[in-house]
Amino acid sequence: MNPALRQEYLAALGLDAWVARGKSVPVAAGDGGAPPDALGAREAGVDWPKLRARVAACTRCTLCNTRTQTVFGVGSQTAQWLIVGEAPGAEEDARGEPFVGRAGQLLNSMLHAIGLARDQVYIANVLKCRPPGNRDPSLSEAAECLPFLEQQITLLKPKVMLAVGRIAAQNLLRTDLTLGRLRQQVHRFGLSQVPLVVTYHPAYLLRTPTDKRKAWEDLKFAREVCARV
Repeated sequence: MNPALRQEYLAALGLDAWVARGKSVPVAAGDGGAPPDALGAREAGVDWPKLRARVAACTRCTLCNTRTQTVFGVGSQTAQWLIVGEAPGAEEDARGEPFVGRAGQLLNSMLHAIGLARDQVYIANVLKCRPPGNRDPSLSEAAECLPFLEQQITLLKPKVMLAVGRIAAQNLLRTDLTLGRLRQQVHRFGLSQVPLVVTYHPAYLLRTPTDKRKAWEDLKFAREVCARV
């Protein structure tokens, strides 16, 4: 990446340029353990078009009654990185695309800072429908939607997953540990045991910019994990 352009993205994060120092990457087992073997079984063998159609027609929980449309996911279907948030917000529900608006712009800057364009990764959510009022997803809603995400992972075969935000991380890892305790270690998700790294949600960083430095450390850590896979 052009050094000046990279510095511009780092500036959007409120960070200075980073120089590699040969930091080692610790690896830890996921605190929540792998999801049950049955996770994703309902969607096993389904290709991308059929999976998208199933999501669009889904009525497994009451969110189907309040959504404008489902938010399947966007990005490269051969991406090495899978970015996973908790659920669509109002703008995502209206546009049918995850991580748009100010939070999406910051996510784009975060990715660009480590040399990735938005169209080089795949971006999805635990939930494919917006909870009313942007409330936290319920456990049952997450359980109904996770098979869709599991099949997306099966089709994508990413080298690393980046869970953004506490709610996404806790649902994926089936834990109630705080985001602070989940950061800076490698967890494993699903039947394929994909390496998973946890960081802050861009919307949180917009409210708490002092934590952008920690998010930058998480991004560097995830990049190192991906390079080692």
